[in-house]
Amino acid sequence: MKTAQFRLHAAIEERHWWFLGRRRIVSELVHRLVPPSKEELIVDIGCGTGGNLSAFAKDYSCLGIDPSDEGIQSARQRFPNAQFICGAIPDALQALPRPASVMLLMDVLEHVPDDFWLLSTLLTQAKPGAYLLVTVPADMRLWTEHDVSFGHYRRYDLPRLRRVWSDLPVTTSLVSYYNARLYPIVRGIRMVNRWRGRTSGAAGTDFNTPAKPLNRFLQTIFASEAKTLVDCLGGRRSSGFSRGVGLIAIVRREQGVIHARTKLADIAPDPYDPLAAHETSNVQA
Repeated sequence: MKTAQFRLHAAIEERHWWFLGRRRIVSELVHRLVPPSKEELIVDIGCGTGGNLSAFAKDYSCLGIDPSDEGIQSARQRFPNAQFICGAIPDALQALPRPASVMLLMDVLEHVPDDFWLLSTLLTQAKPGAYLLVTVPADMRLWTEHDVSFGHYRRYDLPRLRRVWSDLPVTTSLVSYYNARLYPIVRGIRMVNRWRGRTSGAAGTDFNTPAKPLNRFLQTIFASEAKTLVDCLGGRRSSGFSRGVGLIAIVRREQGVIHARTKLADIAPDPYDPLAAHETSNVQA
């Protein structure tokens, strides 16, 4: 992310309905996976400005990793009850005090050109029995300048996300679309924004915090999806949501050797390359 998006996250992630709803869902899932204990380590990969770890710091040992010095400085100032490391994968993983029980990879894979490499590299470092919780944006029909501003390479569908860990020694504990109940509203707004050729929020994004009553209402609707996803995780439901603004998955590392691997040859090219776009804009400037 760019400086403007980091500052926007820091300003709104403690009050905007999307951040709060997602945090509630992820918190309930993690608490079902691992009983609260300070002996259990939660590691947030690509932690940004640190807001996600605030949901776990009371019950677990928490550590965030991000390559942005600006993001890490903000996280350290705002959340002193968690540890934060500025660094890149895989080198930053060497600083872990002990193996993680859960690794969070929340809206990170879409920012990297080779998502296969990143996820497999994390799993090489995970202990058997550890969980990797992944969220990504879904549905290319929702692509707008919001995605461009955040430096996304892609939005995912369910088969494309599953391919990232296919043939690795992992068990899929959960995979589902989410932010499903608000999908029609989000799609309508994105369609209008694409037609207008601009976003509806700050810093080139669609993040616009509504009035408090509406913000609470949207948060409640989004967070209410936690029950369905927890039921899927516990085997009380056979499937989750069939469409949504995002996808959420939990995989469990099993015994077996994992080597870091690059993107499979049959994967379609990404629809956007933020690095190439940045170089082109620099040349034009």
